[in-house]
Amino acid sequence: MSNRVAIIGAGISKFGELWDKNLRDITLEAGMYAIFDSGVPGSDIDGMVVGNMSAGRFTGQEHLGALAVDMGGLGDIPAYSVEAACASGGAAIRHAYMSIKSREHDLMLVLGCEKMSDVNQTEAMNTISVASDWEWEGMFGATFPALYAFMARRHMHEYGTTEEHLALPTVKNHKNAAHNPWAQFQSPVPIDVVMKSGMLADPLRVLHSSPVTDGAAGLMMCTEDIAKKYCDTPIYVEASDQRSDTLALHDRKSITRMDSVVTSTKNALKAANLEIKDIDVFELHDSFSIGEIILTEDVGIAEKGKGGKALEEGITEIGGKFPVNPSGGLKARGHPVGATGVAQVVELVLQLRGEAEKRQVDGAEKALAVNIGGTGATSIVHILGR
Repeated sequence: MSNRVAIIGAGISKFGELWDKNLRDITLEAGMYAIFDSGVPGSDIDGMVVGNMSAGRFTGQEHLGALAVDMGGLGDIPAYSVEAACASGGAAIRHAYMSIKSREHDLMLVLGCEKMSDVNQTEAMNTISVASDWEWEGMFGATFPALYAFMARRHMHEYGTTEEHLALPTVKNHKNAAHNPWAQFQSPVPIDVVMKSGMLADPLRVLHSSPVTDGAAGLMMCTEDIAKKYCDTPIYVEASDQRSDTLALHDRKSITRMDSVVTSTKNALKAANLEIKDIDVFELHDSFSIGEIILTEDVGIAEKGKGGKALEEGITEIGGKFPVNPSGGLKARGHPVGATGVAQVVELVLQLRGEAEKRQVDGAEKALAVNIGGTGATSIVHILGR
């Protein structure tokens, strides 16, 4: 009996500042889209996982597994809520992957959700900052913009990365998001506008950073035999790997490399019997523009120190050798932290099905997503194939 894990349904809510919707609304919307897309009766679902970082602080609601089952009218099935900071969505997918692969469950609904705009900017920043080492970073005022600014400044010092390089992920990802109807920002942004935007934490500017976002995404995951009953072209999870690094940036061997990403990518590629050149499309975690530059290097698209140059040469554009973030990424699609990892895989499912419309990567057959927590303390990599 095969223990391959398939994805047969994908759904996503609109991302943005959704003032007229609450956490229940957007989570139910994404879940129902995924169920409808799969064609599976709700009564056949035998488990659920919800990825969420901090609904208790953002909205006052915890116990999201039970809440999601209740909202969906799915009876008494097991439901879990998992947290791994900004990698919570990826952790939910991995939990379902392992549960199905072990045959503990056969058909699971995976959700990622976050409602961030119900608190003010200061509260949102404080909530996100607890994903760093609070005692040694957050308590001393080292917010995530500051921590990523340290990484950016060191990268500039070591490798000659320029301010123009830092702007390029934003320009590319906004251009891609213009063709994504679910994205928070759907307008291109010229490079000079990025480079003149307000300073956030030198050298990072406002337009180098992902926004505060509300949103949810969902996947229907199942065994191979079930997939074939409902779908002629299921998307398979060919590998899944998670690795960790120090929580505090100052304890790393290098702050211009995410060792967790390097290792989890290598492990996933080995498990899938692939090389990086075999991957046709990527979703990489770009909460800040320097993050995409570093991840481009750490997964092996570019040599160390040449991530900015790879962007400059157009290698990561749609139509380039290694297309990165056709969805618009966290920067332009939006970054509802608990939903991001699931949204990345939703985009890759659409790409592999050939359903991404104007942002479609031609002939995409293999895809890779990297979802990180904090400054890379958690890295979760999924490789998908047609």
